[in-house]
Amino acid sequence: MNSRTLLNSKTPSNSKTLVAKTPATLDEIKTRVTYALQRHPLCRSVQFEIVSLPRTSRGGNWTVSLRSIAPDALWEASDIVADIQEAYELLIAA
Repeated sequence: MNSRTLLNSKTPSNSKTLVAKTPATLDEIKTRVTYALQRHPLCRSVQFEIVSLPRTSRGGNWTVSLRSIAPDALWEASDIVADIQEAYELLIAA
């Protein structure tokens, strides 16, 4: 099982807690990214594509290709995508 590491706020900063990523299909990830971008006023016109990748050493197996993004929305959109990438892993069909 792949996990991500988070700092636990109730323990010293060098203590870490493992939190499993939530498995999701490509369509579910696309829906979550769409809704998250639509909630931010600067990111509503961002166009993107979800890209499946081979699993990395950090446990990731998908990324987002951002297109048609206004310069003032770049940081916000990148932060939104990074948060979703930390929480979800692409469920590979068997």
